[in-house]
Amino acid sequence: MKVRIETHGCKLNTADSQRLANDFARNGFSIAESNDTPDVFVLNSCTVTHVADKKARQALSKARRSFPNAIVVAAGCYAESGTDELEELAATDLVVPNTRKSELVSLVCSRSGMEWEEYTDAEPEVGQLLGRTRGAVKIQEGCDQVCAYCIVPKVRGRERSIPKSDIIAQVQALSSAGCPEVVLTGTQLGSYGFDFQDTDLVDMIASVLRETDIKRLRVSSLQPAEFSDELLELWNGVGKDRLCPHFHIPLQSGSDRILERMRRRYTGHSYLEAVDAAKQAVAGCSITTDVIVGFPGESEDDHKRTLDILTSAQLADAHIFPYSLRPGTSAANYEEQVEVNTRTRRAEQLRVIADQMAHEHRASFIGSVRPVLWEGARGTSGLTDNYLRVRLEPGEITRVAVGKGYGDGLIEEIKLNRLEGLQLIGSPAEV
Repeated sequence: MKVRIETHGCKLNTADSQRLANDFARNGFSIAESNDTPDVFVLNSCTVTHVADKKARQALSKARRSFPNAIVVAAGCYAESGTDELEELAATDLVVPNTRKSELVSLVCSRSGMEWEEYTDAEPEVGQLLGRTRGAVKIQEGCDQVCAYCIVPKVRGRERSIPKSDIIAQVQALSSAGCPEVVLTGTQLGSYGFDFQDTDLVDMIASVLRETDIKRLRVSSLQPAEFSDELLELWNGVGKDRLCPHFHIPLQSGSDRILERMRRRYTGHSYLEAVDAAKQAVAGCSITTDVIVGFPGESEDDHKRTLDILTSAQLADAHIFPYSLRPGTSAANYEEQVEVNTRTRRAEQLRVIADQMAHEHRASFIGSVRPVLWEGARGTSGLTDNYLRVRLEPGEITRVAVGKGYGDGLIEEIKLNRLEGLQLIGSPAEV
């Protein structure tokens, strides 16, 4: 039987989908190719905004129309927060919330008549990479911070770390399967190891680098307070040329008053200090962020402070999200909800700054040489180590077979020649 897994949302969901693919493969399923008709369709959903919920419902309905005979499964975070809604949706056969995700494959086996066998060995057998050139490995789950706007603690539970030995085994398994890059992901990475006696985030990253042969290792997201000298030393020490020089540091707001209402544990000033520390320690790094616009009680002065902080930070990119009310969060009960039109206007103002920053950051690398990991045909699309999108000059794009595909997974030194929109165009560097 063939299974298709569609993943929405964060890299943590990507890691969960990878594990699901492994479990399905171990139980006799094959991962459906893009042109295959699957027997099972699994949506690993997101619920961070109401837009994510809508996208999930649309994907499930589309799957039912496209694959009328398939078992359609709603899983992930929206399946946790909106179980009743999804069970009432005609498109779904099974709804499996996060609290039961370990049972998903057995539930599908029972429904389809397949025999299910539980596997308990720590090192995963990686049969499929879900068509990706990079894998995601979950290092921790859940969040204890409970920000006022965020539904994640309710759908992911309390913080708990994955044993270091399991992480190392998973990274090496992905590398052995031909995956050149792994992203270490979680909800609150900086707290990794708090529930163990002999490790923390720095030790775990160093151990992965020493004990695996993964070509590139990427850290998904860090909070401002987590940028210690010890952490940043990894990029020029044991992780040199393997630890990707890209940092995602969520801002959410530049206003200290709003940050406090959000229950964020930093100020606008300390955010800029973290950005500066990363830039000073890791040459050529890219820094990206998230910003929530129109949080309840946000005034024009608060919004201006966010504009000022974002302009001062000079980042590689910023993802701008109008505030989305999530039932079950404390912010849903706050008074002074900002009007939708005001949120939209403020978001557009921030996007202008974000686009300008993104253009200037990319333009600063014209003339330099960066290693690019190709995705699919060589030269059509790839990412530098510092997370910039690149393609080759039209005359340089070739379908030269490399490994299993036509360049998919190849890391190549590319000279960056020019910029088209926000995409860098380059040529193979002379060796």
